[in-house]
Amino acid sequence: MSPDRAVLQQALDRGEQEGGNVEFKERLTKDLHLSEGRLESLAAQLRHRVLSGDGEATYVVGVTDDGGLAGIEPDEFSESMDVLSLLAEEAGAHIEDVQTWGVDGVADDGDGRGIVGVATVREGAMLDTDDEHIVIGTAGHVDHGKSTLVGSLVTGQADDGEGSTRGYMDVQPHEVERGLSADLSYGVYGFDGDGPVRMDNPHRKSDRARVVEESDRLVSFVDTVGHEPWLRTTIRGLVGQKLDYGLLTVAADDGPTKTTREHLGVLLATELPTIVAITKADAVSDERVAEVEREVERVLRDVDKTPLRVDRHGVDAAVEEINDTVVPVLTTSAVTKEGLDTLDELFERLPKTAGVDGDFRMYIDRTYSVTGVGAVASGTIMSGEVEAGDELLIGPMADGAFREVEVRSIEMHYHRVDRAKAGRIVGIALKGVREADIERGMVLLPREADPDPVREFEAEVMVLNHPTRIGDGYEPVVHLETVSEAAAFYPEGGRLLPGDTGKTRVRFKFRPYLVEEGQRFVFREGRSKGVGTVTDVTDVD
Repeated sequence: MSPDRAVLQQALDRGEQEGGNVEFKERLTKDLHLSEGRLESLAAQLRHRVLSGDGEATYVVGVTDDGGLAGIEPDEFSESMDVLSLLAEEAGAHIEDVQTWGVDGVADDGDGRGIVGVATVREGAMLDTDDEHIVIGTAGHVDHGKSTLVGSLVTGQADDGEGSTRGYMDVQPHEVERGLSADLSYGVYGFDGDGPVRMDNPHRKSDRARVVEESDRLVSFVDTVGHEPWLRTTIRGLVGQKLDYGLLTVAADDGPTKTTREHLGVLLATELPTIVAITKADAVSDERVAEVEREVERVLRDVDKTPLRVDRHGVDAAVEEINDTVVPVLTTSAVTKEGLDTLDELFERLPKTAGVDGDFRMYIDRTYSVTGVGAVASGTIMSGEVEAGDELLIGPMADGAFREVEVRSIEMHYHRVDRAKAGRIVGIALKGVREADIERGMVLLPREADPDPVREFEAEVMVLNHPTRIGDGYEPVVHLETVSEAAAFYPEGGRLLPGDTGKTRVRFKFRPYLVEEGQRFVFREGRSKGVGTVTDVTDVD
């Protein structure tokens, strides 16, 4: 959806008034506006505008001094935003939001479209202050209420019984129309000293940004797909993100299904601490709820896990005991909001589990392009932290090479931050690469890193299920971090049988990736599934 043109018109109408908080700029350049003496003068001007607006200023870029629509090239607009960001930092402020419009006939000597943008600048530095930001990955059979439950949690709204709150998670029009998620979607809410901080309307970017800004602690959801044809996407969501916990939903009217068991297997095979939420308690009798609770407990015990009934043992026990063998179980309803307060308490208190040490690393899950900003790579930071202005490497490209890039800006749930730490789901705007050149499965690393991408690696694998034996040349899809790539297996001894654990050589079919010892992965081909751990890497051919 394009930005509301009224925002631009309001800024133009307010104009550059003496003592006002609106500033017109046709273009900002690093050579001119960041030169010695000029930077300090412009930062002081920005500070004056911010103070005049009670902590907020508006910069209209791509217009003349009298407010005429000049329009500038996309590259010029990107440079202008880079310069404005540095000026804001110098003035103790930050760019909160940028909206852009295309203007006909004013760029390229009158033959093309230029950009006019309105940047909102706020007092105070952009900070990523929440040290206990946890990330939850959802799983469960189709129509078992994953998205509906998360939609009710992030808004505090009760569902209407027809999946109304599910619409807050499903981001594609065809998903909303069909009532089925087909790709990963994301949600966020938080907590401050007074309790939950929720979204009024998750479809508004500004509402998500407000939650990030106001919360002392954030809970991000990676909402996966329950429909069998998209199991690959579900695995990508559970394996490719830096998750702290899994949330498995089981509908009280349906009970555990084959898909429930598959998703549970992936969660537990990756050693992810998991919570089971029995949903739709309002749709069945108390006797049916109790029956499904017993079924869930049997399913967990069948895979050597210990169920912990939260209603019986309490939230304190759940927080203390949850691990890769103890699984808290609770009953919920998005319609009556039963159990949602308990989930709030759990998510407010659960400690972060994912490791954060080491140099910056982020495997790329999505890419897109933003007008006036350029290429954006999105994913979950696996380790370390990143800051605007950092110089990074991106790759490997198809030939195994890495490319140098620079971080233009960072957004977390549409809230701009100056830096972000491990475990944050972020979009990083990059200078030095086209969006078309970035692919899922690539990785961002510090410029000084010396990455060694590989086509082959050695692994210890366990075959969870397979109709026959696995022999040389078996080709499943390997899901490792955000990599989803066909690969050939060459087992030690020539074969692996269902239930076997053994060593195998794994060779990517099409291109190299950055793979390291200790990384866990899931492999799948049809209904055949297994898990593995990288034990050794082999140099690229």
